[in-house]
Amino acid sequence: MLDLKFIRENPEAVKRGAQLKNMTVDVDRLLELDARKRHVQSTLQELQTEQNKASKELGPLMGQLKKEQDPAKRAELEAKAEALKTRPSAIKADMIGLEELIRTLDPDIEQLLLTMPLPPDDDVPIGKSSEDNVETFKWGTPRQFDFAPKTHLELGKSLGLFDLDRGVKMAGSRSYVLTGAGAMLHQAVLRMAQDFMVFEQGFTPMAVPVLVKEAAMRGTGFFPAGREQAYRVGEVEERDEDVRYLTGTGEVGLTAFHMDEILSEAELPRMYVTVSTCFRREAGTYGKDTTGLYRIHQFDKVEQVVICRNDKEESKHWHRKMLSFSEEMLKRLGLPYRLLQCCTGDLGVKNASMIDVETWMPSRNGYGETHSASRLYDFQARRCNLRYKTADGKMHFCHTLNNTVIASPRILIPILENHQNADGSVTIPEPLRKHMGGMERIEPGK
Repeated sequence: MLDLKFIRENPEAVKRGAQLKNMTVDVDRLLELDARKRHVQSTLQELQTEQNKASKELGPLMGQLKKEQDPAKRAELEAKAEALKTRPSAIKADMIGLEELIRTLDPDIEQLLLTMPLPPDDDVPIGKSSEDNVETFKWGTPRQFDFAPKTHLELGKSLGLFDLDRGVKMAGSRSYVLTGAGAMLHQAVLRMAQDFMVFEQGFTPMAVPVLVKEAAMRGTGFFPAGREQAYRVGEVEERDEDVRYLTGTGEVGLTAFHMDEILSEAELPRMYVTVSTCFRREAGTYGKDTTGLYRIHQFDKVEQVVICRNDKEESKHWHRKMLSFSEEMLKRLGLPYRLLQCCTGDLGVKNASMIDVETWMPSRNGYGETHSASRLYDFQARRCNLRYKTADGKMHFCHTLNNTVIASPRILIPILENHQNADGSVTIPEPLRKHMGGMERIEPGK
């Protein structure tokens, strides 16, 4: 959520930011409602001052009245006293009406505020869609095969790694069942990533809910924009704030963990990592990647979240550092990848900047997205009411960042395809072997 004061002072910048993100917002309507509310609040303050003044004046006036002997002056004082006695009741009635008006304005202001996107940073390239994203770095050389390589679908079938048909039979389109060494490889990837983040990078491991209430989804910026991607679940009688949803990323639970809390500056940064099952409806992707493990409704992800001080340079530092963790995972797995700076039109509502990591997938004859790293400044923290107090007692909203460490089974696509052998087997990357009972190869018929 943007600071309303910032919107008042920079309306054109907010409009421009939304335009760059291909989003339509009504800044003028928001400012109109805000101006009405502030006018009403100002009137309320004036009435409160008048009410207090009347109360203070009544006591001395009653004292004068007791002492006054002149009938004419007594009558004048009595009239004043009666007016002072009745005025507070009239003021109170006016105040009740104005307070009710504010209550009717607040929901509309809140609704409009929730639609205001965070303007992209100045260093984000301008563009309309992912086609305009800019490659900034590339690591590794795509493998040149001296045999006809198989796709992950072919490898999965010949090696008994997953069963798409039975997955679809049970759960519908974009579903799967990982079997045998495929299930073991999936778990090994997740364990490798979590161990790396916890034991080598010092992140705190967390197991957070994947079934959350409306406030958690709204607070982390996935609602109202993005609501179409979430599965609503829970009891049918749930309404409003009690309605629950399945999360599409562990970011929700990790970031909302401190919702409505005040941390101390000395506690920052908070570095969290979770392994969670994620659910996405994939709305708007009809006909895209309908087979295989690339675009699916359910997957597991190792997600990292950092909560730090309200400092842009510190946020940028963490953005680079968190991205390097994802890169290290791919380097250890021997998978060529590239970094893409997402353009303005490919940023979500909540991102000031986002960098996608794409990994080489031979069957696509190109790179496919496997990771995404974002910095959000205080956008989520304002919505989550997540603050910290400095040593001198000042309060600030935190900054938040998130990034994928690894997501599976999508990452199995490049692992299987890049490490396949001419005899139809797949060599297991060395870092995964300790999590697979020492297995070095997945071979046909074994």
